[in-house]
Amino acid sequence: MPSTDADESRVPRPEPSWSWVLAAVGVHIYTASGFVLGFLMITASFEGRISDVLWLFLIAMFIDGTDGFLARKVRVKQATPWFDGALLDNIVDYLTYAFAPMVLLWAGGYLPEGNAGLIFASLPLMASSYQFCRSDAKTADHFFMGFPSYWNVLAFYVVVFDVEAALTAALLVIFSVLVFVPVRYVYPSRTENLWHTNMALTAGWLVAYAVIVWQLPDPNPIVVGLSLAYVAFYTAESLALTLRHYRGVPAAS
Repeated sequence: MPSTDADESRVPRPEPSWSWVLAAVGVHIYTASGFVLGFLMITASFEGRISDVLWLFLIAMFIDGTDGFLARKVRVKQATPWFDGALLDNIVDYLTYAFAPMVLLWAGGYLPEGNAGLIFASLPLMASSYQFCRSDAKTADHFFMGFPSYWNVLAFYVVVFDVEAALTAALLVIFSVLVFVPVRYVYPSRTENLWHTNMALTAGWLVAYAVIVWQLPDPNPIVVGLSLAYVAFYTAESLALTLRHYRGVPAAS
């Protein structure tokens, strides 16, 4: 007679070893280090240390791009079932990808002065608060639903190009709206379509990012162009795969 779920639930599972639990806790601490980075981003923004903030953005992106792999490798859910690592990751990401970038734009003078600037800075914060609470913000087939709150990337290019306040405000409005548009954006480390290509190009973009920050305020235009080429590729790929999905066409791997 086949066993039922109730029967299986009564089967005792072995307790995780201390070494396994410690490894899982280590991964959670690695993720939580983003809180420290977020605090440093905010203090550096108000102190006018813009390059330091951009370096901290890069470190945060690296941690965010690797902690999920480590969590799956260590199987943190089984080792620490009482702790919600996904919730921790979302809180850290909101701080480092949304809140801190808006502080940078506001404190750095990249937004209109006065209440107008505060309103424009608040739009991404409100839009992202909605997105981070969506149950389908990350789809079952590993895409981001709606603009994935890459406000740190937007802030990076605003600094690199020294974008005028009015244009920056307009970009914040546009991308805040895009949070609610059901475009499926590639999740570079998880989306199966062109996984190796996406990972290689993402790594290349991170290197270009580092070179650009190192060279500020006059980065090499070729490096800047290459970084923008990746952004264009990422956008085009996401739009193409979104169209395939809504047309019911399987994405090529």
